[in-house]
Amino acid sequence: MTTGFVGVLANPSAGRGRHRGLLPGVMQALGAGGRPVRLLEAGSGAEAEAACHRAVAEGAAAVVAVGGDGTVHRALQAVAGGAVGFGVVPAGTGNDFASAVGVPHDPLKAAEAISAALRDQRDHRFDLARTEDAQGEQRWFCAVLAAGFDALVNERANRMRRPKGPRRYDLAILLELARLRARSYTVHIDDTAHSFPAEIVAVGNCASYGGGMRILPGADPADGLLDVIFAAPLGRVHLTRLKPRLRQGTHVTDPRVTVLRARRVRIEAEGIIGYADGERLGPLPLDVTCVPGAVRLLR
Repeated sequence: MTTGFVGVLANPSAGRGRHRGLLPGVMQALGAGGRPVRLLEAGSGAEAEAACHRAVAEGAAAVVAVGGDGTVHRALQAVAGGAVGFGVVPAGTGNDFASAVGVPHDPLKAAEAISAALRDQRDHRFDLARTEDAQGEQRWFCAVLAAGFDALVNERANRMRRPKGPRRYDLAILLELARLRARSYTVHIDDTAHSFPAEIVAVGNCASYGGGMRILPGADPADGLLDVIFAAPLGRVHLTRLKPRLRQGTHVTDPRVTVLRARRVRIEAEGIIGYADGERLGPLPLDVTCVPGAVRLLR
């Protein structure tokens, strides 16, 4: 681990802005170990990634994401697979990766833990998932890749301009439910191909997404494996009934639900845009590989 600065990527709108006033205290806590702390300026997702890559190139000892899974996703593109430490200060609507890897829920305590880990030159290795699309472009994700109904909802919500806030997502759910149909998938689990119609398909490095929906309750970000879920066609009524069970993870006991584990997964389907950590990846097919110990988490 280098003796450089701490680069901080902060999303001021994360968590609908409820943690905005905490940033000065977080910056102070991160600097308590004696390292200089630098706020990385960014006005968009692409700029955020570029700022993190610059920080790594300029000798950062660590990159810290202050926000939710989307902010983590952006920062990970610069540190995954490398020697630079990574810290998470959970301040988003969904903090699923932070919860999975034992980061304190309190942002100031999380920042203090990062500073202590840097001071003691201590990190914990966790897996990440790496995707590759049909053009060969690679991306990293930390939590869950949605490739079914939830991906369709995300894509629709992102195209909508009204209403603002969470009501837009609620409306997108209703609109997608109205046109619900099972899609034809082929999913390669390591060397075995499975072809089936489905509305739910996801690949996870962690158990939950969307702020605590335990889509893959058995997923472990340190076991070197990805968890894969798909379900037989459910229809509107049964899909709506299954959704509340996601909070507890009890949906996996439904006989129509299949969960498998793999080191490599390929998902093929027409008309689906994949979303990982809530961020748009692009159309299927996507190849997903588990990379053990790909991130050095400061915790």
